[in-house]
Amino acid sequence: MRKNIKLTALAATATALTLGLTACGSSSDPSSAKADGGKADESKPLVIAASPSPHADVLNFVKDKLAAKEGLKLEVKEFTDYVLPNTATEQGQVDGNYFQHKPYLDDFNKKNNTHVVPVVNVHLEPLGLYSKKVKALSDIKAGQTIAVPNDTTNEGRALQLLAANNLITLKEGVGTSAKLSDITDKKGLEFKELEAATVPRALGDVDAAVINGNYAIEANLAPAKDALALEKAEGNPYANFLAVKDGNQNDPRIQKLAKLLNSDDVKKFIEEKYQGSVVPAFATPAS
Repeated sequence: MRKNIKLTALAATATALTLGLTACGSSSDPSSAKADGGKADESKPLVIAASPSPHADVLNFVKDKLAAKEGLKLEVKEFTDYVLPNTATEQGQVDGNYFQHKPYLDDFNKKNNTHVVPVVNVHLEPLGLYSKKVKALSDIKAGQTIAVPNDTTNEGRALQLLAANNLITLKEGVGTSAKLSDITDKKGLEFKELEAATVPRALGDVDAAVINGNYAIEANLAPAKDALALEKAEGNPYANFLAVKDGNQNDPRIQKLAKLLNSDDVKKFIEEKYQGSVVPAFATPAS
């Protein structure tokens, strides 16, 4: 979900990540990740990459309140982009990740020849349209500018939200893969494509912006209250899930974490902490 990350910053982050994870004995170290003929060593910490909020918040709740009862040692590594968690999972620098939805993962695997797979769905973050300059959808007029995420899946998702609220018209059948070129009627609006993480910071520079739920929360926006328009949760394909490199689904530590992430305790935590801005999505299996 990140196209505008500077290569130097990305390289530095990747180097720091590799060094940091090697130092802490992550699964990038063959002697620490595997034992007994290739089976996962259950005595080692399970290292999961996650976006800071709500993903890392949920994982840290599990770590602090639930993991010990299951004999699980959990370590949470926070990332502020949508690329490194998957590449680190693919390369074995972390044991799994929790930050993304299926349409994004499918696109990422296809473009990067990676083999990351979902294990269990956990929650949904409704995508929303926000503004510091207008107070209602009806105030958005021709000539104004709307910022949208620039990655393939979230741009299509953003455009579908705008179309559902009659701000634009899209070609029939484009679905979540919609691009700006698929808009048949912009209704006089202009669009600014930005890396998803930077959209909240640009909110004051545009008339409105479509922001991912986790970045809205990090920017102290309350999607359930502050959004001019918000995705509906029912039937939504964008549940966020725990994911691993294909072949590691049956790691006993992953199975313990999957069970805890779909527990009543986590459901209650999500509902009480996020008040509808993040919604439990246990009932929808990741596939």
